[in-house]
Amino acid sequence: MARQDPLKPYITERNNMFDKMKQMMEMQKKMQEIKRELDNTNFEVSSSDGLIKITMNGSQEVREVKLSDISGVDRLKLEKSIQDAYNRAIKRSQEVAAAKMKSITGLNLPGL
Repeated sequence: MARQDPLKPYITERNNMFDKMKQMMEMQKKMQEIKRELDNTNFEVSSSDGLIKITMNGSQEVREVKLSDISGVDRLKLEKSIQDAYNRAIKRSQEVAAAKMKSITGLNLPGL
């Protein structure tokens, strides 16, 4: 009868721990890749009335704000247009981020 190595359970546990660490490092690398891609993904969103255009990247940084001809537009309407365009841009950035996450990780993370 062969004698079992008393250290085998510890070695197996250690190997499992190293495998988990390797998986975590790979996931971290993927996340950094996603972050770089999001930083470099720009899109333009307009308010529903077309007064405001916001260019934002996938990391939710506003890159540019453009106003159409706003002469004669009252302040309240302009404020609502800015709010509308910004909210649309945030929603779009979340969609872009979720699509990037899904393409790289295979996970669907809505609202990311």
